[in-house]
Amino acid sequence: MQFTIKNIEDWQEIVNEIAPKLQHNILLLKGNLGAGKTTFTQFLLKKLGSEDEVSSPTYSIVNEYQSPKGKIFHFDLYRLKNIDEVYDIGIEEYLDNAFLCIIEWPGVYEEELYGLKYHKMSINNTGEQREISFE
Repeated sequence: MQFTIKNIEDWQEIVNEIAPKLQHNILLLKGNLGAGKTTFTQFLLKKLGSEDEVSSPTYSIVNEYQSPKGKIFHFDLYRLKNIDEVYDIGIEEYLDNAFLCIIEWPGVYEEELYGLKYHKMSINNTGEQREISFE
């Protein structure tokens, strides 16, 4: 699926399209700094019924949220240098106990997902708009 948005309100339309298509409990979010990964997550969690305030997990590495369907974990792996650091945070336990795991900057961990089913979303900020790809 491909989308183009020009303002923050357009995220709601994207979330309305994507949320029903989430079949797997892992969502990889790719995009440059400031692309809107956390903004998308805020809209998505609201759509999924969470009343928690969503913030970027840049420094905490992982934030936990509640939803009517179960726990949602929001990761930011940007600062992790290697796969050992990813395992040190206990990512496998999070994946096993989540309704949904949203992983920003998944590059350091992506190879380890081989054989697992997951969704991938890329956000490209062109300056005037954002081009979004979801699979």
